Amino acid sequence: MSNDEKPKSYRDLLVWQKGTALALEIYRLTQRFPSDERFGLTAQLRRAAVSVPSNIAEGQARRTTGEFIQFISNAEGSLAEIDTQVYIARQLGYGSEEDLQQIAEHISGLRKMLNGLRRSLS
Repeated sequence: MSNDEKPKSYRDLLVWQKGTALALEIYRLTQRFPSDERFGLTAQLRRAAVSVPSNIAEGQARRTTGEFIQFISNAEGSLAEIDTQVYIARQLGYGSEEDLQQIAEHISGLRKMLNGLRRSLS
C-alpha cells in the first residue's frame, strides 16, 4: 500500500495490528496473575488492552478525520492505563521482568505510531 492510498480497512493499519498483538500479550500475561486478581488488575488490564485496537478500528470507520483523531486520543489514553497497570503489576511481582519489559517496549512503540498517525491526519 503506497502512502497515497487510504487503507480499505482498519485491519490494513500496522498500528491496529500492533495493538491487537499487545492485547494478546496482555491476555497471556494476565493468565498467570493470581486468581484473586481476576476482577481487579486482570480485568482492568484486559479491558484497556482491548480498547486500544478497538478505538483505532472505530476511529478509522468513522466518516470524518476529526472523529478518527478523537479515537486515536482514546487509544492513547488506554495505552497510558496499560502502562500504569503494568507498572503496578511489576511492583506486585506479577509476571516476569522479561515479559513486562517487552510489553513496555510495545507500549512505547504504539505510542509513537499513534502520534505519527495523528500528525499524518492533522
